Order: sequence, then structure tokens, then C-alpha cells
Amino acid sequence: MKTEKEIAELAQMACVLEVCAPKPGNINRGHDFSDTSLQDFLLSAVAVGPAFENAGRLGIGEIVWQATADTHRLVRSNTNLGIVLLLAPLVKASAGLSGVNHLQDCLRACLNALTVEDARLVYESIRRARPGGMGKVSEADISEEPTITLLQAMILGQSRDSVAREYATDFAITFEIGLPALNEALGEGADFSNAIVQAYLTILSRVPDTLIARKKNIETARQISRRAGEVLNQGGVFRPQGKAALARFDQELRDPWHTLNPGATADLATAAVFLRLLETSTAGPGRSEEIRG
Repeated sequence: MKTEKEIAELAQMACVLEVCAPKPGNINRGHDFSDTSLQDFLLSAVAVGPAFENAGRLGIGEIVWQATADTHRLVRSNTNLGIVLLLAPLVKASAGLSGVNHLQDCLRACLNALTVEDARLVYESIRRARPGGMGKVSEADISEEPTITLLQAMILGQSRDSVAREYATDFAITFEIGLPALNEALGEGADFSNAIVQAYLTILSRVPDTLIARKKNIETARQISRRAGEVLNQGGVFRPQGKAALARFDQELRDPWHTLNPGATADLATAAVFLRLLETSTAGPGRSEEIRG
């Protein structure tokens, strides 16, 4: 059984490992954006530690509010709202578990227990982070004070946002696409960084990125998903032609305004990385051979 401190460390490790992996279109060790850098993401990973370490006694809304507030003190751009929204219920559900065997049952219970107060705190966190392309909706808009629970709000938003869809489906993408793809890539011999890239491509190929859909349109998001599938069909990180296709794909996604950045997919990949670390960290955080590389 892991302590809350150990679980929080795994969540922070997931944030660091994900952002450092050379995923196409994202900030990573080789690419910054004009307004956000790798350093900002690393500082954000540090910032979320206290909120996650206290997840056992905090509600999910409180975790999100504290983690995003602590991040805002160190970083002025929105680096991790989606990541925090995904990791908060996973971290809370992980308390007292020895792995992921019963995690989904605990996660479902946490999601069903969400309240209007959780929604209020999350809405406030979203307004503070000011994510791109939010727009306005007719029911439970983020600019208003919520009158429904956070889970109800996420169910309403699931067609527009993949993070909301995870709440509405007990994290189906993370458990059924992201984690299996990561495990498969590691099983085929990829180092952890390349395995994250392969899992990211797999998620993107099957789930059009909702950040791109909001900033551009859904057809552009679908086109990018098809391109991710083409890269995978050429071998992805495992074959020379796949690596060449991956490099071309990366260049295609790097427009000056970052409107083609698959940021929602990166958030989903982080959640999958956290689950993998939770599964395999029996030796203790930071001592697993497989995370090197």
C-alpha cells in the first residue's frame, strides 16, 4: 500500500515524464512555445505536490483549486489545468490501494460523490486558468455559478471536451486506450519516453483532440487524428519510416499560434503515465529501471 506522499510523487513524476517526451506538436525537451516553456511545466509539476499529497482529506474540487492556485503562483500561463482535472480523482481514488486492480471502482465512487461545491471550485479554477477556445454554452456555462454537481456538469460537456468525457465515462480513454497502448509499447521494448509518444499517438489517432476542435474546428481535429494513425501505420517510434513520419507530423502541428497543439491528448497521456507508474512502482518512486531513457 502506498502512502499519500508516494502517490503524490507518482503524479508529479507523470507530469515530468509526459512533458519531457518528444510528442509531436507539444512543448517538450526540444521545443518551447512563445509564451510557455518546458521550465513552466516542470515548475507546475512541483507546484501540484501539496494538493495531491493532501488528497485523502480534500474533496476533488478542493484538490483542483489548490493545485491550480499553487501553479498560478509559479507560472502565469495555463500549463496544467487539464492534467490536474484528470489526476485529482485518480490520485484521490488511489489512496489506500496497492495498484490499479480496484482503482476504477474507487474512482467511480469518487466521481459519483461529486457535489455542487466541487463544481464551484473547479469553475473558479478554470476561470483563473483561462484555457483557450472555451466559448459559451447555454447550460452550466463556466462564467456562471453552477447549480449542478461537477459530474453533471462534466456529462453536459463531454461532447466538447475529452477531460469532461473522462469524468462522464469513468475514465474510459485512460483505462481502455492510453494505459494499454503505453503497456504495449513498453512490452515491445520502447524506453519510457518513446512509449509515451506511442501511447499519445494511439490516443490521438482514436480520439480527435478537443483543444484543437475548440481552437479550429472538429474537422481539423479529425484530420490530425487521421495523420496520427498514418504515423502509427508506418511504425511510429519503432521503425525508421515511422520516426521520419513522426518528425514530419511534428512540423505540421507547429503553427505560430499553436492552434494545432494536441494539448488535450497530452493531458490524457499524463493520466495513463500515472496509472503505469502506480502499477509498477512497488520498488518506490524513482527506482524503476523502465522510466529511464
